[in-house]
Amino acid sequence: MDLFHTKSGLSLGFTKSSIADDPISLQMDTTFRFSVSPVPLQLFEDKDDGHRENRIESDEEIRIWGQSMCVKRQRDPKPLPNPCKRFAPDPGLDQRRAAVRSWGNQRLQEADPELSDIMNKEKQRQFLGIELIASENFVCRAVMEALGSHLTNKYSEGMPGERYYTGNHFIDQIESLCQDRAMAAFNLDSDKWGVNVQPYSCTSANFAVYTGLLLPGDRMMGLDSPSGGHMSHGWYMPGGKKVSAASIFFESFPYKVNPQTGFIDYNKLEEKALDYRPKILICGGSSYPREWDYARFRQIADRCGAVLMCDMAHISGLVAAKECASPFDYCDIVTSTTHKSLRGPRGGIIFYRRGAKSRKQGMCLSNGDCTDQLDFEEKINFAVHASLQGGPHNNHIAALAIALKQVATPEYKAYMQQVKKNAQALASALLKRKCKLVTGGTDNHLLLWDLTTLGLTGKCYEKVCEMCHITLNKTTIFGDNGGISPGGVRIGTPAMTSRGCLESDFETIADFLYTAAEITSCVQRDHGKLQKEFLKGLHNNKDVIDLRIRVEAFAAQFAMPGFDS
Repeated sequence: MDLFHTKSGLSLGFTKSSIADDPISLQMDTTFRFSVSPVPLQLFEDKDDGHRENRIESDEEIRIWGQSMCVKRQRDPKPLPNPCKRFAPDPGLDQRRAAVRSWGNQRLQEADPELSDIMNKEKQRQFLGIELIASENFVCRAVMEALGSHLTNKYSEGMPGERYYTGNHFIDQIESLCQDRAMAAFNLDSDKWGVNVQPYSCTSANFAVYTGLLLPGDRMMGLDSPSGGHMSHGWYMPGGKKVSAASIFFESFPYKVNPQTGFIDYNKLEEKALDYRPKILICGGSSYPREWDYARFRQIADRCGAVLMCDMAHISGLVAAKECASPFDYCDIVTSTTHKSLRGPRGGIIFYRRGAKSRKQGMCLSNGDCTDQLDFEEKINFAVHASLQGGPHNNHIAALAIALKQVATPEYKAYMQQVKKNAQALASALLKRKCKLVTGGTDNHLLLWDLTTLGLTGKCYEKVCEMCHITLNKTTIFGDNGGISPGGVRIGTPAMTSRGCLESDFETIADFLYTAAEITSCVQRDHGKLQKEFLKGLHNNKDVIDLRIRVEAFAAQFAMPGFDS
């Protein structure tokens, strides 16, 4: 069949060539032509192609060789949907994008004025106050910038080179750099020591060690909390209540200080350890102002078959600056916070021994195989992730790398020397005023003031100091009679040393502290020790107001690290 266009329309022609394959038509040599009206011929269903503007409305029948054929007529014009419209620009696209981005680029003051106002008040409080909490410090601007950086956006579960997520090439470099600087800060040989910088806190770091090396119900020994130990080493309330997770999942039995001297009683410690046989023996605490005899701890650990662990959270800066004895010479595992004397971001760190076991380290942990090689690294790293934590805080790790770089400088050593000098100056000034200090002084950055000789409680004294813009913390003290007394406060010097205070400044601070004790005594005498009644005596108290004015004037002389001038 051939199609021919004519003036009047479309013709259909059948020729010999077009029907040659039809045996019935082989004898036909005549071309038959039929003319139809000028309408489009559609032999198949009409399909929209996006360019036609009209639709077919009705059918008209024609006959060819007796066969019926339908020719569709056009329908009323109706616009068709354009399939290309989905690729056309959305007039509201830029507006929608801008709406999403708007909150992402606002400064804090614009994005959340309410929170910004509270934060500014806290900033002012830090600047106009005297910070004496031994576990606090002020970070430098570079650490603060890293903490508030884009690194907080990245998820990085796993160790460098073994991440669960992709896109961690540069994160691996940051964490590896932090590890290298941690080793350098404490002068450690990478063949003998390894480090994990991912723990969120020292409490998390300690629990990771327990999780990696112990089974539930296994035994540990740490310094009693009223003697200056930390709750993460296992602590029970006097009534037997288990306080920390360490005491809930493992069995803990404390050793104590001598109630007359305040020093650790190593003879009783050894006697208890040999009877109790802990799997982990812990040295280090949060309120112990004296040196630790690590060599003696090593002897005791070897005799009872324990892993020796040191929690050097408070003194890690002193250890790095070689201003106190180092636990690395004797211990198997060393943990620390990173924000106290190290002057870094808030977090934790774990160091563990590598290599071959010594003969004295031949004991076999219940959940591991006895081999000639130490297996702390694999067990501790797995405990940190994936047993206890998810992705590490990359902004913290970067900030820690900055702090550890500073730790390895001569300037940092001079800073730690000044911290010790200031602590000794403060202790001497308080002793001159007939104040009682636990152990009679300090070897490090903190001291314990026993207020019971003045008839005061640590809780009431702490509140008076806070209202005068002096922050320190109450602490339990193991009393002469062997009972637990909440009659002490812990005082530390790192934070105010970071602001530039020297020995003479801490003598002034000692005067403020003693004045606060006199105010506490007067209020207790007039209103009693019960907190509710005691607080009434502080309301609009002229002596409190006068001391606060003096404290603020003193503190305002010293710049804040990391703050705008």
